[in-house]
Amino acid sequence: MANLKEVRNRITSVSSTQQITKAMKMVSAAKLKRATNAILQLRPYANKLRDILADVSASVEGSNSPFTLDREPNKVLIVVVSSNRGLAGAFNANVIKATNNLIANKYAEQHAKGNLSIIGIGKKGYDFFSKRNFNVVANHSDLFSDLNFGSVSVVTEFIMEQFKEGNFDRVEVVYNQFKNAAVQELTAEQILPLLPAEENKQHTHKAKIEAEVDYIIEPSKEKIIEELIPKAIKIQLYKAVSDSNASEHGARMTAMDKATENAGDLLKSLKLSYNQARQAAITTELTEIVSGAAALSNG
Repeated sequence: MANLKEVRNRITSVSSTQQITKAMKMVSAAKLKRATNAILQLRPYANKLRDILADVSASVEGSNSPFTLDREPNKVLIVVVSSNRGLAGAFNANVIKATNNLIANKYAEQHAKGNLSIIGIGKKGYDFFSKRNFNVVANHSDLFSDLNFGSVSVVTEFIMEQFKEGNFDRVEVVYNQFKNAAVQELTAEQILPLLPAEENKQHTHKAKIEAEVDYIIEPSKEKIIEELIPKAIKIQLYKAVSDSNASEHGARMTAMDKATENAGDLLKSLKLSYNQARQAAITTELTEIVSGAAALSNG
């Protein structure tokens, strides 16, 4: 009977857990829909802004912007975009692992000299690196409570100011790029200094050979570039955070779906064990009764 009670308690516990995971899956599915809409609407704008910047830059010799100055990366900042909560599979562990690999493979020298800093966007990444004595200069876990361009721009402006003053020579962001609910692609992007991507270089070369896009530019190309570069940097970080936000909800929805499925399988196994134990207990009781009756009749 003690075994029966134990199995019964486990069945109750697993059933409660299954209800929780099912509810979390539904919540994540609703949040994923909103986050997906946001990132899918942002990407065309970000890509078009990048293309315009490449097109306009093609006809301007050099740039006076402090944000395109490519210095020796003696002091490096890495922006780690994770989540505030767990129960999202390997979502946070993968970001942390990718950041550690980036440091070990690319910035080991700067880290050894104490010239590597980290900004945490998301509590999980911040907690991991702050507990391991990394130079964590800021924590912006509150961004996900009301994710919008303005709040992320405040972080970007701080980073841009630090870069302009020479406190950082290079800034990279590590995040999960959203592909679909089941697939997130780990990405490390350089956001400062702003350098043309390879595809932009090809695009620029093509623009020089063929013809410039017919933009009407006021007051001047130089002024437009001066305005576009900070905007492009802000959009780049905002897109990374939005991508990570959608990826988090996709990862959590997938993890909770799998947990719900596993709970169902475990319940089947426990109910089978319960019925077998109950049958064994009943058989034992019947055997004892029959034995007792036989003993009495013989007596």
